[in-house]
Amino acid sequence: MPIRFTNKPGLVVYLTSGDPDLATTREIAVAAIDAGADVLELGVPFSDPLADGPVIQRASERAVAGGTRLVDVVGLAKELRSARPAAGLVIFSYYNPVLHFGLERFCAAAAAAGVDGVLVTDMIVEEAGEYLEHLHRAGLAPIFLAAPTSTEKRLQAIAEASEGFVYAISRTGITGTQETLRSDAQELVARLRKYTDLPIAVGFGVSNAEHVTALGHFADAAVVGSAIVATIEKSSPGEAPAAVARFIKGLRQVNPVPAR
Repeated sequence: MPIRFTNKPGLVVYLTSGDPDLATTREIAVAAIDAGADVLELGVPFSDPLADGPVIQRASERAVAGGTRLVDVVGLAKELRSARPAAGLVIFSYYNPVLHFGLERFCAAAAAAGVDGVLVTDMIVEEAGEYLEHLHRAGLAPIFLAAPTSTEKRLQAIAEASEGFVYAISRTGITGTQETLRSDAQELVARLRKYTDLPIAVGFGVSNAEHVTALGHFADAAVVGSAIVATIEKSSPGEAPAAVARFIKGLRQVNPVPAR
């Protein structure tokens, strides 16, 4: 089933779980939902985050040093599902922590916690047979990344394997804020729409209200990650929830886009 976005465009907010600590992440997550986030991506900190830029790398290093593990992120998801039952919850991870935890065990635990979907950044659709089997058995939505460099054949495979939503990468490279959105994003969304009716969320570099509004003209949702994590990095733990809430509300300051 697709994840529903009540706002147009929807907001997917990424958090590095455990940065600065798990208790603060929980407070930030609740504040983000209350401020208008439709979906939370609960990032699992990893020692070698290859797709992430320096902001998220630093957050991951802090969380790893603090001892945050995949089991803690699943526990956080369970708490959030109880606190905000209507929120979309996605666990965002590299495959190594999932493999170490045990794929079947992870899927069962995530489903029991009330997680909606899973995005494993380095899981490619061509090698996802066993992974998809376990997610389907647990009732979890697999979410895959689609890049501007993907062939039509690969985009079709990604679209057909995805549930919840499809994550369209606005550009090649690593995560991080940028001043302007590349035209690649709109072209990629148009290509994906040939193969799926699922919501399409665009991420990598989305960092301000102008970006969110622009995306609303052709995509279903905007994914905001590095800008949120940077806001947390610049705030004290006590101030971070309110700072993130202000930032998210600010993303809606440009005139909203009418629902298509």
